[in-house]
Amino acid sequence: MKSKRVLIVDDDEDICSNIKDILDDLGYQTDIAHDGRSALDLVDANRYDVVLLDYSMPGMDGATLHQQMVLLQPEIAAIMVTAYAQGDGAQRARDSGIQRVLRKPVDLGELLPLIEQLSNSPIVLVVDDDPDFCKTLWHILRERSYRVSLAHNREDGVRKALDANYQVAVVDLSLCTGQTDGCEVLQRVAEVNPAIRTILITGHREEAGEVLERCKANGLDDVCFKPLDVEALLHKIELGSIKMAQPDSGTS
Repeated sequence: MKSKRVLIVDDDEDICSNIKDILDDLGYQTDIAHDGRSALDLVDANRYDVVLLDYSMPGMDGATLHQQMVLLQPEIAAIMVTAYAQGDGAQRARDSGIQRVLRKPVDLGELLPLIEQLSNSPIVLVVDDDPDFCKTLWHILRERSYRVSLAHNREDGVRKALDANYQVAVVDLSLCTGQTDGCEVLQRVAEVNPAIRTILITGHREEAGEVLERCKANGLDDVCFKPLDVEALLHKIELGSIKMAQPDSGTS
């Protein structure tokens, strides 16, 4: 299995080195950055499962840095460490989608299991040309410890579909052109990994019958009609993450 990759961002070199040594010994691939610009360069060049962020750094605080990071990699899981875990900065961090905020000095007994949990959390691919919908669903899923990758058109969706690391794909039927671009994305997802649970979103309940039958023939698992019942969608996503986890449950 490919090693999980972690980025540590802190202007304290000793803290970075100590945590890196521990994570390296545990089998993670780890990189270090001491400022926001260097961290963004690394995120732009590499894919990370988890980023560990200090809140107080010169030039760019951790919450602002995280907002910039998710523009490059929306699926990256994030942990913030701060001496003020109950302060305004911690709340800004949570509002920006950071999953957990830990108090400094960090308790390794709390940090290490959290990195393990988040690095193995399911990844959902959301393909929709409505940026507000994508942003809302991203926050909802992040609060439930999912990692979320976003695409806003057919081309980007097809490109990201080539990555087999997703457990669930949620795809809008009509992408930009108002036609059935979502079917092509779903087909590519199913070709790359047939075990991925695919969910189609559409507002055309009556008109979409023939299209849905074609999508089901190409591997579509489920459909959600607009206006969306968010709880129903979350249930379907949860079924997909359980489905992908089952093959590993019987292995040693």
